[in-house]
Amino acid sequence: MTEVVGIDTSVLIGLLDPKDVWHGPAVALKEAFQKRQVKVAMFDCVLAEAISTMARRIHEQPRTADLDHLLARISADDLREDILWVLPDVPVLYDDIVELVRSSNGELNFNDALIVLSCRHRDIPFIASFDRDFDSVPGLRRLAKPDDLS
Repeated sequence: MTEVVGIDTSVLIGLLDPKDVWHGPAVALKEAFQKRQVKVAMFDCVLAEAISTMARRIHEQPRTADLDHLLARISADDLREDILWVLPDVPVLYDDIVELVRSSNGELNFNDALIVLSCRHRDIPFIASFDRDFDSVPGLRRLAKPDDLS
């Protein structure tokens, strides 16, 4: 059975933006996933958050010349085939999302709670993330470096 790993915003931005602080570690994770033939599942909410975050950073830094290149990379066909469309699940999962935010004392935000529940509903046991927010989630193991795959 192929291992499936959900990808979080911090890793996605690190992969897409060579100037991001997490670029090196994100590339190392991607290479480890390819070597182990791990399937990457990218959630639409992560994609939306990544586009919003990169656009804001690029505007503030200012690096507007980089925007078209990064948007082209995030819109590439090979990236699109890995998208899991979970936002349509929000009306059904809304109460559970809010309860997960509440029970985590706000450690998990709305998107993170949606990611957690989407992983649970799809039997995805791993999340690639540099955010420690996921460390306290039972049944979901955070991968932040290649050695975490062992």
